[in-house]
Amino acid sequence: MENGAVYNETTEPQAKSPRRLFGCTLRHLWGWRLPAKALQAILSLLAVICEEIVEDCIKCGGLYFFEFTSCSAFLLSLLILCVYCTDVYETFGEEKVQKV
Repeated sequence: MENGAVYNETTEPQAKSPRRLFGCTLRHLWGWRLPAKALQAILSLLAVICEEIVEDCIKCGGLYFFEFTSCSAFLLSLLILCVYCTDVYETFGEEKVQKV
């Protein structure tokens, strides 16, 4: 007997899920949360741009702190949008995403 006749495949190959553009999905960030996060990213970017317009200041400590917080808010809101709106959420799993 030939090996092909004795050993048949016992499992079916898994069907591949349909490919999405850049892996984008709105399954995990839906309802009012998506517009709120998008608005947060836009407003924090606007704050960074407005801060960069300032050329002269007398006491710059507050301005530097504002620059740090607005830039951090922009980067973190982009990170949240990327995690929840792409395949990263499924890749790492809900528990690891919640920990982060």
